[in-house]
Amino acid sequence: MSSVPENVPSRVSEVERDSAVERLQEAFAEGLIAQEEMDARLQVALTATTQGELASALSSLPAEDAGPIVEVNTAGGLIHRRGRWHVPRSFKVNSRMGKVYLDLSRAHIEYPVVNIELHLGYGWARIIVPSEATVNYEQMNAEWKQPTYRAPQRSSSNGPRIRISGTMGHGRLWIKHGRS
Repeated sequence: MSSVPENVPSRVSEVERDSAVERLQEAFAEGLIAQEEMDARLQVALTATTQGELASALSSLPAEDAGPIVEVNTAGGLIHRRGRWHVPRSFKVNSRMGKVYLDLSRAHIEYPVVNIELHLGYGWARIIVPSEATVNYEQMNAEWKQPTYRAPQRSSSNGPRIRISGTMGHGRLWIKHGRS
């Protein structure tokens, strides 16, 4: 008979570690922690092996505000947002044969990070982001054509971070920055 300790701390997964790193980066972007403190906390989060160690990296941060989540499910058609609209923290589109046009260049964006999740079988998506925004689309899985994005010549860290993820079957994604 082997004995197993009862209170073995649970191990931290890569997903949990990545989530903690993103939370720390968001806290820094929101001005909740200074650069030196973020660096120290990132070191703890990246080397954490237990839940307790990971929790210590996030201690004293306010609870994460998930913000509004908008989800659109459709078989086809055009999903179109432009002008002065309020961008939710998370915008999710599921469409078999639809088209998506999201213009965030003049929209009201109150969150430092906006998540856009696209799941399109056929069709296309065009996303226009503010000129000062940073864009991350590494979590976008395109089966047919890779996303088209041209980063601005001058980079700014003052704008929102737009994270685009999801899947595109036989469609295309274009991302561009709006004019200042």
